[in-house]
Amino acid sequence: MLRYTQETGEILQKKEIAPGIYDIIIHLPKIAKAASVGQFVNISCGGFTLRRPISLCGFDQKLGTVRLVFEVRGEGTKCLAEYSAGDMLDVVGPLGHGFSMTDSAKKAVIVGGGIGTPPLLPVAEFYRQNAVVITGFRTASAAILQQDFAAAGAKTILCTDDGSAGYHGFTTQALEEYLDENGCDIIYTCGPRAMMKGIAKLALERGIDCQVSLEERMGCGVGVCMCCVCATKGKKGMQYSRVCLNGPVFSASEVDWDV
Repeated sequence: MLRYTQETGEILQKKEIAPGIYDIIIHLPKIAKAASVGQFVNISCGGFTLRRPISLCGFDQKLGTVRLVFEVRGEGTKCLAEYSAGDMLDVVGPLGHGFSMTDSAKKAVIVGGGIGTPPLLPVAEFYRQNAVVITGFRTASAAILQQDFAAAGAKTILCTDDGSAGYHGFTTQALEEYLDENGCDIIYTCGPRAMMKGIAKLALERGIDCQVSLEERMGCGVGVCMCCVCATKGKKGMQYSRVCLNGPVFSASEVDWDV
């Protein structure tokens, strides 16, 4: 049985935190109450038939609010960016299978790439001072949520492709150097597939549990249309799993990265 809520909520706050990247807070008490870390919502944007999936950057069950951070990538998200505080949004959620987090005393390394970074903020807020957050962006002006991660108590390592801020290089390089000198119990990651494939390889080589949040194009968001399938490893060999329903979070060892 599919379990989710369709709820109309008011945008309480909206701001542009980097060029083309927006941070909005919506009053959605039913969805906030049911949400867990790593899930997403599907938003109706103007006259577009398909809803747009946006990961939860945070939620407050007491205030009944949901926080979303998204980048304008197409006509749907461009339409969403035109909404303002006070406008109403039609939202379906929470959707998907989120991150597993059971022991905040474990040493966690959290790796985010670009707009894959927002859903990792609640993970850092769970582990707090036991978390190290490695985030990668094209350039300094595209970097987001650095103060939020620091406010959670996590150590932050910022990487930029062009060397305009922080570590000059990729997150996979920064992660490998960090693991050479430090212990780690679990890795969480979300971002470009090539990045996550590299992180999964490092985790496997070092025997570290790793959870990945996959990004795929979605149609319905509830597991019916089969648009967002990805190759995973089952008991009988390779199989296809629905990212919107079986994921978006998977164990890195489940994913067949070569398909």
